[in-house]
Amino acid sequence: MTLLSRDTADFLGRLRANNDRQWFEAHRDEYEAHVKRPGEAFASALAGQLEAATGEPHEYRIFRIHRDVRFSKDKTPYNAHLHTTFSPDGGCKEGGPVWMFGLDPDGLTLGAGIFAFSTPRLDSWRALVAAPEGAWVAELIHRLRAEQVRVGEPGLKRVPAPHPADHPRADLLRRKGLTAWIDGLATETAFGAAGPANCTLELLRLRELFQVLRSL
Repeated sequence: MTLLSRDTADFLGRLRANNDRQWFEAHRDEYEAHVKRPGEAFASALAGQLEAATGEPHEYRIFRIHRDVRFSKDKTPYNAHLHTTFSPDGGCKEGGPVWMFGLDPDGLTLGAGIFAFSTPRLDSWRALVAAPEGAWVAELIHRLRAEQVRVGEPGLKRVPAPHPADHPRADLLRRKGLTAWIDGLATETAFGAAGPANCTLELLRLRELFQVLRSL
């Protein structure tokens, strides 16, 4: 089974420098050999690692290499990266939290979270963080930041009613989603037979946050 390798990152780098259909079609065999098939094998292996770590089966979704350019000024046709999400309980489809994997020519980024809460989850989130138990969530985010985890910014400028503007967890109340990211990992972290296990260890740094979001 061929997994991700230096050839994967090299191909993505060449695609970024030659992002047009003619070049891609001329190098489609390399894409299949170095990105598509290894990406599928890696995703399956990482899903298995997450199942072993959590005791729950995980599904995955690999994002398409083709960009949706309908509403974008950037008309380059291909994504010069490999992005995949993983989740238990059909979370990829149901709006629950997902684990995130992103590999590009410059490095590896791993993350977890929900980009946009559904209305019921948003209500649950605000109730949680406004209550005394919300202090624990604030402390968790503080600890993650201290570990150099990047936490997405709040989506609202003002604290939503009926909560006071000076609420001690105003930052959390202004959020419409919550994501956390481990940036700057070497691409080699994801390569070879050890890659899925390496990435799982990093992702599990975000496990407490994942469980908070899953409880909503």
